[in-house]
Amino acid sequence: MPLTDVHTDVRLTYRLVLAVDVEKYSARDARGQLRAQTDLRTILSLAAQDVGLDRSLWYEQPSGDGELAVLPEDVDVSLVVGDFTRRLETILGEFNAERSGGRRLRLRVALHHGTLTPGPFGPAGDAPIVVSRLLNAKPLRRLLADQQHRDVALIVSQTLFQDVVRTGFCSLDPRDFQAVRVNAKGVLYHGFVQRRAAEEQVVQRRALEEDIVQPVLRALGEPGGANLVALPGGRG
Repeated sequence: MPLTDVHTDVRLTYRLVLAVDVEKYSARDARGQLRAQTDLRTILSLAAQDVGLDRSLWYEQPSGDGELAVLPEDVDVSLVVGDFTRRLETILGEFNAERSGGRRLRLRVALHHGTLTPGPFGPAGDAPIVVSRLLNAKPLRRLLADQQHRDVALIVSQTLFQDVVRTGFCSLDPRDFQAVRVNAKGVLYHGFVQRRAAEEQVVQRRALEEDIVQPVLRALGEPGGANLVALPGGRG
């Protein structure tokens, strides 16, 4: 049920809250910003549809360079945290690959499950505050800036990591996450950043070394193997 349908109900409810932000949105011109907004809406809708989520049931609070969304009470939290975020990353990667020479759309994504209540200007309570602080966390921004091959930088709150990611019911591997602390306006927030993409790159480099470098080194150690490599000025 959309959050706007229960404005007269002032009770606190537990909801899954999602926050998304486009990297370097303000550096785009007006046409580029409009395109980023349109593309983001399309990508979020496709990712949700692919894993069986109905975006029409989400309460969405746009912010120009992203949105804060409150999901229905009965949503499968493990599916959103796992399957949805993975599908979002896949679709975004395919989208950016097809945009040859164009400006990539890169996202920061934050998730938290906590209390909130409807308000005339949007949800009020701890949940939207926590997810917003995590979304703007320096470790998350730095991860996206340092690893240019990534399209998505994901952070989940400590409670969401403990209750969902670590249970085994979520399709994300808890070993791919690193704990971070965020100090914002005098309050300390705890989250877990997914660093899997960096680890995958290390694995790929190791695989490349095993497939290419190691055979060459082994050949050099065999009789006559030194003749396999021609050195400048040497005798081949």
